[in-house]
Amino acid sequence: MEKQYSVGQKAAAWSVHIFTSTGIVAGFMAILAIQEDDFRMAALWLVVALIIDGIDGTFARMAKVQEVLPYMDGKTIDYVIDFATYAIIPAYFFHESDLVAEGLRLPLSALILLVSAVYYGKDGMVTSDYYFLGFPVLWNMVVVVHFFLLDFSQTVNAIFIVLYAILHFLPIKFVYPSRAPRWQGYTIANTVLFIGSLAAAIWFYPEKIAWLNWAGYVSVAYFAGAAVYDTWVIED
Repeated sequence: MEKQYSVGQKAAAWSVHIFTSTGIVAGFMAILAIQEDDFRMAALWLVVALIIDGIDGTFARMAKVQEVLPYMDGKTIDYVIDFATYAIIPAYFFHESDLVAEGLRLPLSALILLVSAVYYGKDGMVTSDYYFLGFPVLWNMVVVVHFFLLDFSQTVNAIFIVLYAILHFLPIKFVYPSRAPRWQGYTIANTVLFIGSLAAAIWFYPEKIAWLNWAGYVSVAYFAGAAVYDTWVIED
């Protein structure tokens, strides 16, 4: 016999789907800000979208949305929003910024979109032990970190964009922060540090605050180090 759920349980499950969907609104607000050349506000909206995406899965599991609303596919909603806020809108941000020379903006924006689309079609994008296989589609954080934290030249930025694109397809394990199988507490704390320091650096832009930048560098180094450790040090 099919289990019956209360109105309250269904309302809670629907609320999670609606909360997830607000990520696309944050993305749209980022587009409007980019059109006004307000990269600071655009970046803050992208961070808001990232936070929504980072916590909605926990809410979904708490509300048992798959059981309560089996006819709704939250993963599909998530994928649609993620591709917009992690690939399309960051590519637009990148194209409209001066991170690389003008002649490279369109080719590299196209590269970002193409590798993101192919990556999403990859079987085993997330491994059975909850790692991203290959550098995940996180172009929102790539463009924001390069724009607000790093002082690289346009040439170096261009090289890194190509490098990230290649890393999408290498068999490297990148930690899935909300479902990290190892050192979950440290990973979540580092994720909070990363998002908090990045949001603060964006807020104070164009003023540069050294300790905020270094907090961001430490967070990025943690994820890079974890990728090396989980891929080459730990044996399956």
